[in-house]
Amino acid sequence: MKLADNILDTPEQIPQRNGYGDGVVEAGDANENIVVLCCDLTESTRSAKFEAKYPERFIEVGIAEQNMAGISAGLAFSGKVPYMSSYATFSPGRNWDQIRVSICYSMANVKIMGAHAGISVGPDGATHQALEDIAITRVLPNLNVIVPCDYWETKKAAIQMAGIEEPFYMRFGRENVPVVTTEDTPYKIGKADTYRDGGDVTVIACGSLVYEALVAAENLSSEGIDVRVINSHTIKPIDETAIVTAGKETGAIVTAEEHQVHGGLGSAVAEVLSLHHPVPIEYVAIMDRFGESGEPNQLMKKFGLSSEGIIKAVKKVLKRK
Repeated sequence: MKLADNILDTPEQIPQRNGYGDGVVEAGDANENIVVLCCDLTESTRSAKFEAKYPERFIEVGIAEQNMAGISAGLAFSGKVPYMSSYATFSPGRNWDQIRVSICYSMANVKIMGAHAGISVGPDGATHQALEDIAITRVLPNLNVIVPCDYWETKKAAIQMAGIEEPFYMRFGRENVPVVTTEDTPYKIGKADTYRDGGDVTVIACGSLVYEALVAAENLSSEGIDVRVINSHTIKPIDETAIVTAGKETGAIVTAEEHQVHGGLGSAVAEVLSLHHPVPIEYVAIMDRFGESGEPNQLMKKFGLSSEGIIKAVKKVLKRK
């Protein structure tokens, strides 16, 4: 697996949202039916890049996320491929009913972009920190759920989903995050990627926690602990084969995500393992509480969403192995 150079020393840092902005423009270059909608957040979501190049295919809905979902569904049934973008706390947070009925129940080919996800939004505080969005989207029938780890994965996902005639939800953050992958790193929606092999324990991560998992694995190797690291960028449909194989071959699992402990990646992994191969599992996530204001790096450390938090979870799960 080809990863970025020097990712454990001096990784390049780029916001994931930039990947969406570049990816939707490239998708739009290839498909004239792609349109982008936004709720007065064009610069923040990076939808502005599409607006600048294709103003005739851009719709500024205003502060009306429910309306945006309905318009997007209508556009989809008219042959368009709408990408609707807002903050994740508002979409899918505020318009979940419209997403459920107008998009998922109706199987409308709409791509939902949830920006500023996770606690790393920072000073905006709990009201704007989407920590529940994976849980409320992966429960919806027909909806694919994507959580890319960096700029390149966000860009690739934005492009790939354009060719799949199904509803999608993709969440991504605001802040700079380490670039783990490269333009040439293989990526396929629905297939988890093993970034580091190991036989003692597996860390299954998504989003910004993939980088932290790689750092944790490197540090644990100096203690003689051999850690496998899997990037589960697709939460739904989740790669059951990769999860079950890891459970069988390493016998212990840690999940890591910038999301509530209930209903997210950890819950999805536990569901698979409980059915096919139960093993001890520990979770690195937001532990059933709201966020708070603060600098992004400080919040990530305070809430245990760091390599140190993953190391603690690995050592805990190994005692249960």
